[in-house]
Amino acid sequence: MKILFSPPDMSEAEVQAVAEVIRSGWITTGPKTKEFEKKIAGYCHTNKAICLNSQTACAEMALRLLGVRDGDEILVPAYTYTASASVVCHVGAKLVLIDSQKDSIEMDYDAMANAINEKTKVIIPVDLGGIPCDYDRIFSIVEKKKSLFRPANQIQEAIGRIAICADAAHAFGASWHGRRIGEIADMTSFSFHAVKNISTAEGGALTWKSIPGFDDEKLYQQAQLYSLHGQSKDALLKTQPGSWEYDVVGPWYKCNMTDIMAGIGLAQLERYEGILARRKEIIERYDEAFQPLGIKSLPHYEEEGGGTVDWQSSGHLYITRVLHTSSEQRQKIIMKMAEEGIATNVHYKPLPMMTAYKNMGFQIKDFPNAYSQFVDEITLPLHTKLTDNEVDYVIEKYKEAVYACR
Repeated sequence: MKILFSPPDMSEAEVQAVAEVIRSGWITTGPKTKEFEKKIAGYCHTNKAICLNSQTACAEMALRLLGVRDGDEILVPAYTYTASASVVCHVGAKLVLIDSQKDSIEMDYDAMANAINEKTKVIIPVDLGGIPCDYDRIFSIVEKKKSLFRPANQIQEAIGRIAICADAAHAFGASWHGRRIGEIADMTSFSFHAVKNISTAEGGALTWKSIPGFDDEKLYQQAQLYSLHGQSKDALLKTQPGSWEYDVVGPWYKCNMTDIMAGIGLAQLERYEGILARRKEIIERYDEAFQPLGIKSLPHYEEEGGGTVDWQSSGHLYITRVLHTSSEQRQKIIMKMAEEGIATNVHYKPLPMMTAYKNMGFQIKDFPNAYSQFVDEITLPLHTKLTDNEVDYVIEKYKEAVYACR
């Protein structure tokens, strides 16, 4: 067999949606993008959402809407993809990396609390693998640290504490204590990249909780200006008869979503509950097979008494740890899986191991928990193109590879 790691799940519905957009004669930002934004906001139980060309653009947009600037500090977990941290550099703020908890992908919340000072403006928690962070703990900490907070503009003053801007690139569809990811953090950025559960090929969305004293429509309009050169009219409005004239109110950016992308997203959204259900089925089969063998995997679903769901992930990544395995042994397992036609991955090499962050002065020795989590981690294929037979094949070959390399 040949099993890809994370191919996009596209159906005839997506083909027809793209064809409809192309035939409409309008393929860039327009009515389909606006419709997709409304449906994203409805799904996440927020008043507004804006769709852009990537999660990275959405995360940076959040920081710019909050007025983050040079001299501010932003806390980010060391165990994440670069996009969580690079946006801090884009806006000129100081990046502060936080180690993981021991034997966990989550940020060490005690270390996070200790890193907060008067310059701290934002915390970027990461819902890695689609698994929600402990938002109760995060909000409790920033509330207790309110006396240190020094707002630099009106929107920061209205929030009244450090803002929580969640990197939920993996977590569209996840929930925490009955609330959807997207309505919990102050601002939340999602990814619709080709490998994500819901895809627009490239793309992302930003949602936010309503802020007292700030009109959601005005925030949305400011985001629109930032996303399209500071232009007072978008391309669709400019093409209306006699409406050529526009103003540029700021020398800003270019990161809008197109209607072709939004058309794909609308079709994906119609199918999304089924996509989440299938991912859950695969996770349950993996768990049943691997847990008795000492292969550690992350929990994706937590129930309260009586079967009530306390929280659930989006089932984006099946992250495993082959405990007591060296990095060399881990690589042998990965290569044995490749020899059997199975693509695996590693999520993630901690940021202090990357050249860009080494050049900023970060050293992996200062992040021992993140390194321990990384050194024996292997991510297995988890996507809705997998058949039951292919899932069985992955299970069989992973068991064989682990036993052979231990």
